[in-house]
Amino acid sequence: MSPRRAAELYRAPFPLYTVRLHPRRAIAITAGGGGAAKTGIPNGVHFLQLEQVGGQLSASLLHSHDTETRATMTMALADDIIAAGQNADCHILRFSLQPPPGRSVAGRDAAGGEKGPRKRKGPSPAAQGDMQNQTNEVTVESLHSVRTDFSPDALQKAVRFNADCSLLVTGGADGFLRLWEFPSMKKMLEFKAHDGEIEDIALGPDNKVVTAGRDFQCCVWQRDQLVTGLCWNENLPGIPDKAYRYQACRFGAVEDDTGALRLYTVQVPHKRERRPPPCYLTKWDGRSFLPLLTRPCGSEVVSCLSVSDSGTFLGLGTVTGSVAIHIAFSLQRLYYVKEAHAIVVTDVAFVPESQRGRELLAGNEAALLSVAVDSRCKLHLLPGRRSLPVWLLLLLCAGLIVATILLLQIAFPGFL
Repeated sequence: MSPRRAAELYRAPFPLYTVRLHPRRAIAITAGGGGAAKTGIPNGVHFLQLEQVGGQLSASLLHSHDTETRATMTMALADDIIAAGQNADCHILRFSLQPPPGRSVAGRDAAGGEKGPRKRKGPSPAAQGDMQNQTNEVTVESLHSVRTDFSPDALQKAVRFNADCSLLVTGGADGFLRLWEFPSMKKMLEFKAHDGEIEDIALGPDNKVVTAGRDFQCCVWQRDQLVTGLCWNENLPGIPDKAYRYQACRFGAVEDDTGALRLYTVQVPHKRERRPPPCYLTKWDGRSFLPLLTRPCGSEVVSCLSVSDSGTFLGLGTVTGSVAIHIAFSLQRLYYVKEAHAIVVTDVAFVPESQRGRELLAGNEAALLSVAVDSRCKLHLLPGRRSLPVWLLLLLCAGLIVATILLLQIAFPGFL
């Protein structure tokens, strides 16, 4: 069997560091850049139109927003609002779709770009021309810019909105957690959460904040009060406390259980060794924060984590460019592409499970987008699992019973 390969969905003219998908529109937003160095590599936020072309998910450039000398390293999305982490600041952007002159909005909700070349093979040039004539135009407006990190090498490393988008939380290299009212961006609170960099942030439905730091700690906060510190290896006595650090954390729903909540964390080795030890995935109860399950997830160092809308799947990217999808219930690996990218995977995101998202899935069970420093955005598809109809299962059971009776009659004459 040939090795599994990931399809290249889009290639940007700069390194990509983050990707988000709009929950209602068929739009992916990816960003990155070369930073302030005068290397000729631009910085920007690219809006990609997603659509089914010839039975395949395809992306085309809808709009390119120039971020001048600032590369976007982290990003959070709340409807049509983007919180973009650029150097030591968080820039709040609002984008909107405007129909081209002579066309009403009702023509199409969210369509592809009037500029930029299509990055994958699709319809003929004539068909592409007709499609581009029907596309919306994206306008981007800058609303706020606030400083979110004050360390010597200042860098915002994580940003998240809460569920109702009334709160924005940022964390960075200085170890401080900062909470901002949204949309006013008035600072509500700031406090030292970690001795060192904050790697990741997750927000629960009751505004509890989970922070993963490079100081070997993963903490749960209610405002500035420490609720608890997580200990993933308390039932694994063979693993020393400072052999691993927390790399990522995400909350996720529980399929078919609307009242339940799970927290997922990734632990990676603190030191690199000649024979690399495995990384670990841990599933926690999202309310009591007790560990439920821990499993190794390979020896490649994990760089990023994502959870599907329904909480069914976990997506992982690694520093060696590989991408994997795990089942959230058992933490078992279901999909894996070794070195899907040539270098570190910087972000992964699932296609939303909204009505528009399911149209894009086209019968596949899930789709994961990955971006990396190699400037590529790649697509990872999980085909829909085939199941036998109930009537066929009943027929097979009946046939099995009859066959068993006949075998017994042959082996033991007079059995019946």
